[in-house]
Formats: sequence, C-alpha cells, structure tokens
Amino acid sequence: MPYEFARYLKIRGAHGAAWTPDGRRVAFLTDITGVPQAWEVPAGGGWPEQLTFHEERVSGIHYSPAEERLLYSMDSGGNERTQLFLLDGSISEERDLTRAPEAIHYFGGFSPDGERIAYTATRRNGTDFDVFVQDLPAGEPRAVWETAGYHTVSCWAPDSSYLVVSRHHSNLNNDLYRLDLLSGEATLLTPHEGDARFQSAHLAQDGETLFLATDRDGDFMRLARLDLTALELEYLTPDDWDVEEVELSRDGRWLAVSRNVEGYSDFMLFNGRGRRVPGPEMPEGLLSGFDFSPNGDRLAFTFAAPNRNPDLWIVDLSDGEPRRLTRSATAGIPVNTFRRPEIIRYPSFDEREIPALFYEPEVESAPVVVNVHGGPESQSRPLFAPVTQYLLGRGYAVFSPNVRGSTGYGKAYTHLDDVYLRMDSVKDLAYAASWLRGRGHERIAVMGGSYGGFMVLAALTEYSDLWTAGVDIVGIANMVTFLENTGSYRRALREPEYGSLEKDREFLASISPIHKTEEITAPLMVIHGRNDPRVPVGEAEQIVNRVRENGGKVEYLLYEDEGHGLAKLKNRLDAYPRIAAFLDQHLARNQP
Repeated sequence: MPYEFARYLKIRGAHGAAWTPDGRRVAFLTDITGVPQAWEVPAGGGWPEQLTFHEERVSGIHYSPAEERLLYSMDSGGNERTQLFLLDGSISEERDLTRAPEAIHYFGGFSPDGERIAYTATRRNGTDFDVFVQDLPAGEPRAVWETAGYHTVSCWAPDSSYLVVSRHHSNLNNDLYRLDLLSGEATLLTPHEGDARFQSAHLAQDGETLFLATDRDGDFMRLARLDLTALELEYLTPDDWDVEEVELSRDGRWLAVSRNVEGYSDFMLFNGRGRRVPGPEMPEGLLSGFDFSPNGDRLAFTFAAPNRNPDLWIVDLSDGEPRRLTRSATAGIPVNTFRRPEIIRYPSFDEREIPALFYEPEVESAPVVVNVHGGPESQSRPLFAPVTQYLLGRGYAVFSPNVRGSTGYGKAYTHLDDVYLRMDSVKDLAYAASWLRGRGHERIAVMGGSYGGFMVLAALTEYSDLWTAGVDIVGIANMVTFLENTGSYRRALREPEYGSLEKDREFLASISPIHKTEEITAPLMVIHGRNDPRVPVGEAEQIVNRVRENGGKVEYLLYEDEGHGLAKLKNRLDAYPRIAAFLDQHLARNQP
C-alpha cells in the first residue's frame, strides 16, 4: 500500500539562494514550518537557522551586497499585495519598509553600495506600477518614474546612476528602458515590432553593455549582448531552445546561463566578454535561482528533478564539482520510489505533434489524471510534484500535456491559442484523451489550476463524453467576468492573450463554460481561495451554483485564508486527500 497523502504533502523543499555579503552563509526559503520562511545555512554546509517567523508566506529574499541586511517580501492571506521588509541581522531588528498594505510592491534590487533599494509599486492609484527608490535603513519611498503601465526593475547601473526598467505590454511582449535617476529621463533600449521578450537583464561593469535573453529576432529566447550606445544585439546562443536563466557575477567575470531543452535544464558558462567556456557538469533536472557568491568563485542554485525534491546546491567554478547544500526531508518516503516521466508527443486534430510528460505506474490500463498547467503561457516540466508521486503510488497514471499556447517550444507555438484560437488548445486536450483511450486507458479525469481550471471546465463542457471526472482549482468559469473582476493591473496584460472586453466580448462569452453547464455530466470538484486577486472567488461560485441548479454532481472547497492556490500546509492537508477520495470514488481504480 502507498504512504498516506499527508506524508507526500510534508515532503520539504528549499529554493531561492541569497549569499551573505561576506560569502560565508546562504539564505534560502523553505516550507518546513508549513509556509515558506527565510532560513540560512553555512556555505560549507551545516545546520540551518531560521530567520523569519511569520504565519504568512515569505515570497522572496535578497541580501544587501554591503551589510548584513536581508530584504524579504510577504503578502497577507494570499492577497498578493506584497510588502517589503528589512531584517537587520546585526541587531535582529525587522522593519516594514513600505507600509502600504493596499499596494503591491515588486523588489528590484539593492544599489551596488547597498545604501538604496529600487522597486515598483501600485501606491499611486492601485493599478499602475511606478518606480521607487528608497534610502536604507529608514528612508521614505521616493517616486522616480510615475507613468501608466506595469513595470519591474531589472537592475541597477554599476555606478548607481540609472536603472534598467522593464515595461510589460503582455506576458510575451515587453521593453527595456534606461531610467536616469538624476534627470528622470527614460530612454527606450529595445525598439521592436510585434511581440518580443527582453528578460534576465544584467549590466556589465562598463555600464554600456547589457546581457539578456530575448526572442526579438527569432522563435526562441537567446542569450544576447546589447550595446547600449548603438542599441545593437549580438546573439550568443542558437535559435533552438529558450534561454531562461542568466546571471552575471558581481565582478563581471562569469555569466551563468541555462536553456530549457524539452523541459530539462542545459547549463552553459560564459566569460564576462560573452565567450562560452567549459563549465561544470550539472545534475540532470531543473536548475533555477542562480546566485554568484560575492567574489564570483561559487554559484548557488536550486536543483530539482522528477524524482528529487528541490534543494540548494553550490558549485565551485575552480573545480567544477556541484554539491548539495541543503537536505530537505522526503517525509520518510524512499527516494527510489519516486518515478520519472516519459517525454512523448501525440497527434492532434491538425496533425500537429503535442508534447507531454507521461508518468505511468506499474498497473496495466491504469486510470489517468490529465493534469493541465495554468498560464496559459507556461509549461509542464519534469519538476518534483508530490501530488503526482502520490497518485502514481495509488495506481493512477498522470499525463501532463503542453497544449498549443504553452511556452518552451518557440514563439510561434505559444501564439497558437491566442484569442479566437482559444478552443484549439481544448481540442488538444480532447485528442490527448483519445490517444490515452487508444492505449487502453478507459477512465480519465482532467485536473488543473488557474487557467488550467478553465481548461478543465472547457473540456467538460465541450467534450463531456471523454471525461470521467474533473477537478477545477482556482479556475476561470466565465471569461467576461474574469476580465471584469481580475486585478486592474493584470487586465491589460491578459487581453492580448484572451481578447478584450471592448472588441471580443461576444466571443469570450461564447467560449465560457458557465454558459454550457448543462453539458457537464461528469462529477466535478471545485477548489478556491477567498482572497484570490487573479481569478476572483466569484468564478468558483458561478460554476458551482449553475452545476447544482442543473442537478449535476459538484463538491466545493473554499479556503478563507488563501489566495490564488493553496500556500498553507494545513489547507493542502485538507484539500488534497479530499481530491484523492474524489478520484477514488469516481475513477474506480483497482488497488495496486
């Protein structure tokens, strides 16, 4: 018999490395207390020490480059109105830097001397992300760029005279600006036509060269060097897979890069001039959160794999030997029981090959849970997933498709579900179910969160005969009310993907599952957080009420202290065993 679900949900992970300014310790985030908090461990290995002690999740940590000051981000009840806090390790004092609980704050980095921070925030009107600079430790926020739109700070200039700021037009289109902190003048650095992304920007020591990842002139994100005088790009990697992690050492000697190759990370090392050099042999899995030590000799990162829960690792670039720094517990479950997926491709309605991850148990013709990612600009990747591993132990197969519109397979593929092509991605789900049935899997549930929840409801209304059950987690039921009620700052970002209320309202209504609930014949479970700012709880209430009015079977779980997803262990311990019981009841799987 498998281990109980609670054991899987108590498997721990560590991520988000941040070096202390002396290079002796590394801070990180772990959920060992039930919600992510900041901890710290000696860089040479040893017993970790807890730094923050809150009931709410800490979502990001950053060390000052000059003093023992840790900045961390935290919201309240999952409402995503992130505030910034400063922990002064020398006197063990915590300070609320932003003190504006109705606004969202996105940290943008310490100045090179550690005396100031930059961030963007919706302090002015609740919608637009203006750029702020604040003196430490007790200065007040000072707006340095007030302008309409969604902005994030990419990096500081080496001499602290300007910031590189990203203006986001959509999830797949942004621009970079040079914001002079003395004059307030903003200069466009990335003129382009059509959609293009400019991400992971890092300024070289000369202040005139910017390393970044972009898909401006190709289908994939490539590492590039931007000359800030001529505004010309020089590409350093081929146009075949997405570059997703770029990190420049503080002294400018090293550039660490990873590419997303079929969901796995391919590590590359460059010198400060942009020439590739031999790098360490990294473990096979997903690498993220690169952070160089202050002297540039060591690189900390998060490593995870389908059969390895996330942990911090360090590699010394002089000897190239990666070593594990944290050892997150697997709740007593043997690591050798965790399974890896097969990467497959199945044909869809237009003969396009759709990539997917297929996890299979040692059970013939097992019932299948089709797990649909959110986004939709996202990708199912071979990360460690406790829920997937539990389901495998219970005798279920788990199928994670990357339907058209997913990232990781090029810009053109990502745009195949835009606006009036939306339902083509739902067809991809239907063809996945048909492909699975052709392999002898007769009982198939569909499960997903956020946009994946919309896909669940759309699959149940458009292709009701293919599905045995559905699980909708914080999903969209009505595209019109979703766009009307989502956070005001998000609406403009989402409309290029979904369509606009002004131009496309009739179409958005026509594809909304809320208007087709009579087609939902399979049992449905709906899960939502009361404080969700992205997909408001009204989306869940609409679909639950309508299905019940039609006499359908629906279970509804509402969590008062959650936002967009379940962040707190106590709520996961309640929700996921109930999901498992729901699947057991309706998929009628055989005991393994």
